[in-house]
Amino acid sequence: MPFPDLLPALRDKLPDFRGRITSNEPLAPLTWFRVGGPAQVMVVPADEADLAYLLAGLPADMPVTMLGLGSNLIVRDGGVPGVVIRLGRGFSEVTVEEGHRIRAGTGVPDVKVARAAQDAGIAGLAFFRGIPGSVGGALRMNGGAYGGETKDVLIEARGVDRAGRIHVLGNADMHFTYRHCGVADDVIFTSALFQGAPGDPAEIAAAMEKITESREATQPIKSRTGGSTFKNPPGHKAWQLVDAAGCRGLVVGDAQVSELHCNFLINRGNATAADIETLGETVRRRVKETSGVELEWEIKRIGLPG
Repeated sequence: MPFPDLLPALRDKLPDFRGRITSNEPLAPLTWFRVGGPAQVMVVPADEADLAYLLAGLPADMPVTMLGLGSNLIVRDGGVPGVVIRLGRGFSEVTVEEGHRIRAGTGVPDVKVARAAQDAGIAGLAFFRGIPGSVGGALRMNGGAYGGETKDVLIEARGVDRAGRIHVLGNADMHFTYRHCGVADDVIFTSALFQGAPGDPAEIAAAMEKITESREATQPIKSRTGGSTFKNPPGHKAWQLVDAAGCRGLVVGDAQVSELHCNFLINRGNATAADIETLGETVRRRVKETSGVELEWEIKRIGLPG
């Protein structure tokens, strides 16, 4: 069932908005799981100034949800009320700066940062090849893979808060911990500056190729999946706990725990968001029963139940 149409009221409030704005936009095609309901309002701002104008002009009680590349996300079947913001072309630039630095918009896929660094002979950013998301997601989640984390290489990030104010945040201001940053949830990151080191392009390319081969061999990357489902608890690997609880291959509806890597859930074709979330909660319960460890979701879940 569609949400009430908010477009006329929002267009009146935001006459100078330059980006794209649509009502009841399907979100399933924008997520890797390919599940979930619509966005009540989908907004794609033209650039950082347009985003600031939008956020300053929205009613204070209007819910705002950020959507990146949809890789680490379950959108529930009832869809997402309020405004969903997606960063498009105005946030997709990657530039090489002096001192072996890379500046990237937060709409840029992480792999594109790794490739730009490799082309420029900048070492230290190859791990981004192994993160299936965008720069914005890497900032928000302290994304990491293959021995590197965002916190290791970030100099500063820019972001816009709910009142439309622009902030420049140094590494310490991000309050990074494992798969988490401590910046207020209402801040939408717009760009990031990363520090690398001098490196040989051929050696960096070889390291990235190794990451690619490892992912293809050990992760169901050709399936409809959402990446790592659960955070690794201190002293444990999530996949080992899931395996020990007998959950490898477990099925709910058309959702399944991957046989290849059991910290990945997959949509076998016709799963609902409810199937996937129920499967994840079933795994959490069984792991708690068998090991006493409470797994935490790494995948974000947003929206209303169907």
